[in-house]
Amino acid sequence: MNEERIEELIRMFNQKAPIARFFGMKLSYAKDGSAVIDLPYNSNLDHSQGGVHGGVYATLLDCVGWFTAATAHEPSCWLATSEITVRYLEPVSGLSLRAVGRLIKRGKRQDVVEMHLYDEKGILVGHATGTFIVLPDVPLA
Repeated sequence: MNEERIEELIRMFNQKAPIARFFGMKLSYAKDGSAVIDLPYNSNLDHSQGGVHGGVYATLLDCVGWFTAATAHEPSCWLATSEITVRYLEPVSGLSLRAVGRLIKRGKRQDVVEMHLYDEKGILVGHATGTFIVLPDVPLA
């Protein structure tokens, strides 16, 4: 695991990404290199019935998938989400969320990642799989 790359990715998300600041998300990494994104409960992200909006689930799962795949590549390449399938398993109201990614397959052209979303009680509330296309020679901004 490239510690310098991980530090760069954490800085990029936690300090530079407007969406991370707006939502209140924080990126970290597990010892195995999997990305972890925590989102404290924020009532501004609820739908009209008081639960966390499904778009928030999808955003967390997409972000954690991307940052999991990004650790597998050199800084000289960029990744882009090419496909994501989200499964909404349980509604969440008034609880923090945690998304965790796991790299299933690293490839020269695309990576496949599995993503899990848990509420603060540890209940699995969302699941996704995604493919992330590898774009060589497009460095991180």
